[in-house]
Amino acid sequence: MAEVRDFSAYAGKLNSKKKSGASGRQTSYKEKIRSHKLKVFIRAVVIAVSCTVLVSVVYISWRDKVYSEAITVKGVPISIEDDTRIVSLGGHMVRCSKDGVSCYDSAGKALWTQPYQMQNPKARTCMNSIAIGDDNGHEIYVCDINGLLGKVDTNMPVRDFCVSSQGVVAAVLDGEDVAWIYLYSAQGEELARFKTTMKGYGYPQKISLSPNGQLLCVSYLGPENGRVMTKVAFYNFGDVGKNVSEHLVSSYNYDNSVAPFVQFMSADKAFSVSTDKIMFYSGAQKPEKQAEEVIEDDEIRSVRYNDSYVGLVFAEASDKGAYRLQVYNTAGNRVLTTYFDIDSAEIVFSNKQIIIYNQNEYLIKDMNGRIKYQGEFEEPVRTMIPTGSKSNFILATRESIDTLVLK
Repeated sequence: MAEVRDFSAYAGKLNSKKKSGASGRQTSYKEKIRSHKLKVFIRAVVIAVSCTVLVSVVYISWRDKVYSEAITVKGVPISIEDDTRIVSLGGHMVRCSKDGVSCYDSAGKALWTQPYQMQNPKARTCMNSIAIGDDNGHEIYVCDINGLLGKVDTNMPVRDFCVSSQGVVAAVLDGEDVAWIYLYSAQGEELARFKTTMKGYGYPQKISLSPNGQLLCVSYLGPENGRVMTKVAFYNFGDVGKNVSEHLVSSYNYDNSVAPFVQFMSADKAFSVSTDKIMFYSGAQKPEKQAEEVIEDDEIRSVRYNDSYVGLVFAEASDKGAYRLQVYNTAGNRVLTTYFDIDSAEIVFSNKQIIIYNQNEYLIKDMNGRIKYQGEFEEPVRTMIPTGSKSNFILATRESIDTLVLK
């Protein structure tokens, strides 16, 4: 007869051995999985770091590239008279004359033409919009890169005007005893108006609209207790300004100072330049003074700007160069002082580069003041217009629209 033992104890021992073996195998499998995941993670990190380093190297190389060659590609024949003004507009070229305005693309192809008759046409731009008005005349034509948006007819002589990105026009009109400031839509509809007198704020010297057309900055000049007083005033034509008298939301007084230049850089950044200082303002509703820098004894020769930088040009006449360019950012901080020797120079900020040129020669620097290229034009140039590429420029001469390519 077979011997019967305690099967439950025996089964427990067997199960214990099975569990121990299974647990070991399971632990080994988990370790392999963890090891594989760790290898995959490390490989992904290495690839990501390598890509980041590669992208950084490519970007720095592109940003700091110094060009060694310039090629001029001949383009479309065109006749540009001496009294014709050439304006850059959203990467396009606009030609303004007494007989009309025409727009060309970067290849020199004519896109549209708008005829008019003006004695002394002036052009004002904002992003892709341009307004052309006759100095002391009564008409302002508003266009964009696609053609005419509308025409403004004023009933008083135009002393100054500006335009927003949507084509809203602000104009200083000369009345008999007062100066009026009007706002119009691109189609000529009156949007707002207010008058100024010498006994009040003074006479408006310069005006500027914010790109969105909501804020207007006006520089006034007038007497104050036997002295000259400049007032820089901001008007809000949005919801914030509805409940404020004459839409005036902020203003700043400058004793014994003349500020003939005010300009919006963006919807919430503006600056003004006087005979002895540069001032920066910030705010999309009620602009406040953000910073200022006093100009000692130097005379400001010209002011240049885009939406990121403001440049003041001074005569230097030293071994550093004939001229000095001081560059400020939108916060009012001076970010660069650099020098150049080109007389009667135009200066353009574009693609984090500084383009300095006259009709015969040109100089390109980066925002650290390093020279990226310096050369001479093959023939006299009226205007040098940056494009979307840092190395390509549109050249307008008397007889053609060419392309300058740097390599």
